[in-house]
Amino acid sequence: MTKEISFIDLGLSEEILSALNDLGFTKPSPIQSECIPLLLEGSDVLGMAQTGSGKTAAFSIPFLMKIDADLKAPQLLVLAPTRELAIQVAEACSEYAKYIKGVKVLALYGGQRYDVQLRALKQGPQIVVGTPGRLLDHLNRKTLDLSNLKGLVLDEADEMLRMGFIDDVESIMDAIPEQHQTALFSATMPAPIRRITKRFMKNPQEVQIKSTNQTAPDIDQSYWLVRGLRKNEALVRFLEAEDFDAAIIFVRTKSATLDVADVLEQHGYNAAALNGDMTQQLREQTLDRLRNGRLDILIATDVAARGLDVERISLVINYDITLDSESYVHRIGRTGRAGRAGRAILFVDSRERRLLKNIEQVIKKPVPEVQLPNKDLLEERRLTKFSQKVAEQIEAKDLDNYRQLLPKLLQNDETDMETLAAALLKLAQGERPLILPPDPVFKPARTERERPERGERRLKGDSREAPKRRERRDVGDMDLYRIEVGKENGVDVRNIVGAIANEGDISSRYIGNIKMYEKYSTVELPKDMPTDLLKHFEKVRVMNVPMNMRLVVDGDKSSSSPRRGSRKQDDSFADKPKRRSSSSSSSRGDNKDGAPKRRSSRKPAAF
Repeated sequence: MTKEISFIDLGLSEEILSALNDLGFTKPSPIQSECIPLLLEGSDVLGMAQTGSGKTAAFSIPFLMKIDADLKAPQLLVLAPTRELAIQVAEACSEYAKYIKGVKVLALYGGQRYDVQLRALKQGPQIVVGTPGRLLDHLNRKTLDLSNLKGLVLDEADEMLRMGFIDDVESIMDAIPEQHQTALFSATMPAPIRRITKRFMKNPQEVQIKSTNQTAPDIDQSYWLVRGLRKNEALVRFLEAEDFDAAIIFVRTKSATLDVADVLEQHGYNAAALNGDMTQQLREQTLDRLRNGRLDILIATDVAARGLDVERISLVINYDITLDSESYVHRIGRTGRAGRAGRAILFVDSRERRLLKNIEQVIKKPVPEVQLPNKDLLEERRLTKFSQKVAEQIEAKDLDNYRQLLPKLLQNDETDMETLAAALLKLAQGERPLILPPDPVFKPARTERERPERGERRLKGDSREAPKRRERRDVGDMDLYRIEVGKENGVDVRNIVGAIANEGDISSRYIGNIKMYEKYSTVELPKDMPTDLLKHFEKVRVMNVPMNMRLVVDGDKSSSSPRRGSRKQDDSFADKPKRRSSSSSSSRGDNKDGAPKRRSSRKPAAF
């Protein structure tokens, strides 16, 4: 029987072991147990692992062992594709180094003032974590000195490729000292990433951690087909019907985090938004409130929730379905931690059934449909909670004082105590009535199994075999959209990709061909995009210019006709330099739009 490896077995310093003990880490994950020894001995490492495998500790811990705390200069450089991930990695490095005196960690990313970053750089941080665009800016300005660099880490390299950072990454790698140790981590290994490993890495040792693509067995999953009620109203019903300690609700856009938080606060829930526009201090405060029980519900985007690990979370609601099936697995993985049972609910619009089918293929099992909590269930739960409160008051010792008030509340001799109790019960129910109006009657919707695919409907009665389409990753056909942003606005393709990916919380792999003209541009997006997301894109700005996105319909003379499924596979698409110009550092990770204004929303009807 093979002995389980502990962090002590890896030969780590007392300072790092103490920090890991504070964090509750007792044994290394598979990627940590394989990568840490290789990096400690000085080898370059090529790691293939999914997000959430523990790779941050796998590279930061061994490099921390080699840091010279007396040398006030960058010795480890970590490249990350997004601001959120850069902040997360910097936080983790700081936690692991908390007992190593003199070690400073700095995160550099777009959207933060240069003077703040320059002051921090002058303090001599030994570890710098940043997004490629901002790091390259500092190198060009000669404000970042990497002459003492010992280690370089490329985290989520394939995502940097998809976001158009590959040229910036290579420019940075050209600018650093030749004698250094490199670690590259990527969930996939497309050709451009392979070329980087051959060009810049020295005999890298490959570590591959297979993804099971399976969700934890203790996560109970179901979906609700959106119909009849607005999602806000349905969300409140589900929250009331579920027993949970803490919950996280996933939405697509930053503005949606604020809108949903408003609705839940109006219904008496202790909820808060978590999005990419929050300052790091506010983000930390929000997560601390969630951990210590002062906050019960978090509404977040995928990017903002990256790295979030709070044991209290027992319920995940996918308010907006994700376009990326693997992201769904990461979302629901926020619950069911530490051996606890978890619950995950997915809201699916009728036009999003294809995305649900993709998710079922990834998790290798069907997701059962659940019905909206009805009037009877809500009344029963409200009455149960109310009865518990009454029972607590019956045990109170000061009831005699209130008993003396009862005769004074009787309006006349005909009013009996039972009638008085009913009147007081009606008053005491508050904003959540104990008796609800009848549920609206919803027209039953056909299930996915009953609903034929579009191709099947089109070919019904035709004995010929349906034409085969080239397989694409969870995307399928594309629609063509026009945006009122063009070359004359000083915009390049990467700005458009960054705006759509960041504001829509969409992986750039789902953004198809982009063509730029003087006054406008066209972009391909997955067919049947959700209506709320398209409405949001109408208001999104690129370089402070509104997109005004609209679907290009047949017969529209201002743009070319839509092409179906015309984007090439991920690797070849991202590898074309004309699609990912390096002329601007503004991107998903390095371009921070203004925070969305909190929109006032009408208070939903009580139910």
